[in-house]
Amino acid sequence: MSRFWSPVVSGLTPYIPGEQPKTLDLVKLNTNEHPYGPSPRALDAMRGALNDTLKLYPDPDSTRVKESAAHACGMRPEQVFVGNGSDEVLAHAFFALFQQPRPLLFPDITYSFYPVYCGLYGIDYRTVSLDEQFRVNVADYAQPNGGIVIANPNAPTGRVLALADIERLLQANTDSAVLIDEAYIDFGGASAAALIDQYPNLLVVRTLSKSYALAGLRVGFALGSEELIEGLDRVKNSFNSYPLDRVAQAGASAALDDAEWFERSRAQVIAQREALVAGLQARGFEVLPSAANFVFARHRQRDAAEIATGLRAARVIVRHFKLPRIAQFLRISVGTEPQHARLFAALDHVLGATAGVA
Repeated sequence: MSRFWSPVVSGLTPYIPGEQPKTLDLVKLNTNEHPYGPSPRALDAMRGALNDTLKLYPDPDSTRVKESAAHACGMRPEQVFVGNGSDEVLAHAFFALFQQPRPLLFPDITYSFYPVYCGLYGIDYRTVSLDEQFRVNVADYAQPNGGIVIANPNAPTGRVLALADIERLLQANTDSAVLIDEAYIDFGGASAAALIDQYPNLLVVRTLSKSYALAGLRVGFALGSEELIEGLDRVKNSFNSYPLDRVAQAGASAALDDAEWFERSRAQVIAQREALVAGLQARGFEVLPSAANFVFARHRQRDAAEIATGLRAARVIVRHFKLPRIAQFLRISVGTEPQHARLFAALDHVLGATAGVA
């Protein structure tokens, strides 16, 4: 702690991202990265951007990315905001929309960056409990509020809300901004983007980190009414006019344009998710229904921390959240078939022969 810090800094509890180990030969199933890699067209576009034009500033509006995102999502470019990863997009949205007299609402179990943004910007918030099956009940949000944030599918549970439920949420909260964080929507469920033209209070946030396999590129975007997008642009241009470099813009646009790769790639992940669920269930795990590129599971007889520690000793990393209600769950990212084979072999060793495959 420094005596030169601003008062707000002393009170911050920063977000802690998933571990990014430096050690090789690990099966890394802890941060929901895409197991197969990005579009070859995106890689070619980024190589092509490595030229003398890097001496020039990038397009501050990321025009090509906006156009590609709009085409991919059935929107107009004027309805798209682009930022340096969806975390930056979320940060700007919290600042632009949720500094209100009434508290912001979001689930008690969800993306743990949300309360961090609230602490950074002095936003009052209230958490709303998921039900016993870890589902969002939209009726619980019919209360006075200064905005609502729902991750859909939710993280870390993987459960998804139907589009009809999101519409009911919007209809019950017409005087508040509603943000739907769709980092994982491409692996299951219907995007709320289809509702934007009907509901001017709806902002949908997307990322290229998950279904486009570009977590290392840091590109995210938001979809909403032109008025909401203008609010985000005002914040962005008061913070950093050039959030995406030339290489990132080239790669992001090409990835969004490669619909054939996208459909084939996400189908691979969905197929491997089902194989992962089956393998875990055969080993005595209860697995929540997942529409994401990860599963949330607990063993019926063994402690989650013990399992996570044993897996790590076998050079397999998963995510364990030591939090109320979910301390016995592990979040396991969908991997490749060989990665799953190593995971299952490690689990069989950790659980012991008597708890092995039934």
